[in-house]
Amino acid sequence: MTWEIFSVVGTIAFAISGAIIAMEEEYDIFGVYLLGIVTAFGGGAIRNALLDIPVSALWEQTSLFQIALVSITLVFLFPHKSIAHWNHWGNYFDAVGLSAFAIQGALYAVHLNLPVAAAIVAGILTGSGGGIIRDLLAGRKPLVLKQEVYAVWAGIAGLIIGLEWVKDDWALYTLFVVITILRIISYIYKWTLPFKSLKPTIVK
Repeated sequence: MTWEIFSVVGTIAFAISGAIIAMEEEYDIFGVYLLGIVTAFGGGAIRNALLDIPVSALWEQTSLFQIALVSITLVFLFPHKSIAHWNHWGNYFDAVGLSAFAIQGALYAVHLNLPVAAAIVAGILTGSGGGIIRDLLAGRKPLVLKQEVYAVWAGIAGLIIGLEWVKDDWALYTLFVVITILRIISYIYKWTLPFKSLKPTIVK
């Protein structure tokens, strides 16, 4: 049951994320649905390929595809004024999707009896893979590749689950809330990771 809940939450959050970014870029209705679907399922596809699981397994998730399509349709039909605040709320949806899919991906690896490293990688790829594809298709610099703290939270979730520090449903839900809050806090306060620029310094 826990697996299904995280799958549904992540699918809705990322489908909405992809659809709104497509509308921001003024894509047509086909582009809106395509970007929404790719964002919702791209991370799972990358994870399956890395874990040597048939990518075609994604097509068995008929109910999740239906949920994604309904979510995209509702967003597309929202009044313009409701969507105009995406810059303020969009990162919150993204935080929810990141947390839900990171936990779901790590649980998937643990279910396959894979090592902790695999749980961490599965968490990161499932949580941020769809967002990377979304940003690239939208012509944007992928959020996960900036110095902003983003995929680190997915990696932490994968580590905790891989070490089996949390097992029961309520512990997983608590982890979901904590990772979501940490991501939102890091966005609000603009936490960054160390980076080194190779651009020449302009002396005035």
